[in-house]
Amino acid sequence: MHIFLTTERLVLCRFTEADADNLFDLDGDPEVMRFLTGGKPTPRDVIENEILPRFLRYHKHSEGFGVWAAIERSTGAFLGWFAFHPPEGGGSDEVELGYRLARPSWGKGYATEGSRALIRKGFTELGTRRVFAQTMAVNIASRRVMEKAGLVYVQTFHEDWPEPIEGAEHGEVEYALTRADWERQTSFPTRRPPALPRGDETG
Repeated sequence: MHIFLTTERLVLCRFTEADADNLFDLDGDPEVMRFLTGGKPTPRDVIENEILPRFLRYHKHSEGFGVWAAIERSTGAFLGWFAFHPPEGGGSDEVELGYRLARPSWGKGYATEGSRALIRKGFTELGTRRVFAQTMAVNIASRRVMEKAGLVYVQTFHEDWPEPIEGAEHGEVEYALTRADWERQTSFPTRRPPALPRGDETG
């Protein structure tokens, strides 16, 4: 196992070809895919021939950036993945954060924990100056993870999707955090946000 980083409860490590089953199970859950494909599972041949090879290529061509399998430290269970890499053709100054976790791990703070660790590594070790993340405007749970990781709302935008899914008419949202703002957040105590309603948080 090639470990990229560890947190209190997570290990983020490189994917291997043996992870095809894990990805197939993850993308086979309609709830996991709700805001991505409208709940349609990803076909196994797409995982084996497109998605997993793309994940593996990151590690060959990009030092410090890519997509990592998220493993629960206490059990060794595969929880999903985190992505932290520049947009295609971009440099390390601006990096996109992403995450996809299996439903049993929702509501435990794993998405926030992993995101914060990646943001810290980007700003302190990888030369990143700005981290951003995007999701559907109606994906409230993912937006809350972004907020708890320190990102702030930037904009709402609309894209033309070949097969729009429910909620697409409300657009996509972007959240972001600069290194300067992150340094201010980590240097000074900040007020806790108001309590969130329970029941729709992914972590």
